[in-house]
Amino acid sequence: MAQIQFSRGINEEVTPDVRLTRSRTGDSATATFVFQNPKALDSGYTEEITGMYMIDEEGEIVTREVKGKFINGKPEELEAVYLMKSKDEWERFMRFMQRYAEEKGLEFSKS
Repeated sequence: MAQIQFSRGINEEVTPDVRLTRSRTGDSATATFVFQNPKALDSGYTEEITGMYMIDEEGEIVTREVKGKFINGKPEELEAVYLMKSKDEWERFMRFMQRYAEEKGLEFSKS
């Protein structure tokens, strides 16, 4: 079980576009998630967005860096950025993403 949530206990159903960057030394990295029209921005969604929670059997990875994008006053997308400051954080994140990708039928492609 690998899930992404914006409010605890409510799984996000929209699959994000995920972009990864990593320093040459591997000591730091950034993952940027973009959700187009996520459930968390639906008009019927009443929970407060408190961060992005990546949850799997190992535990939880949290980022509070979540921004909404509005077009003509309507919410269109959420962007979440997760910063990794060590190789251990990178490896933990990649294990989560492997599980998440398997559940959602995603594939990794290098650009």
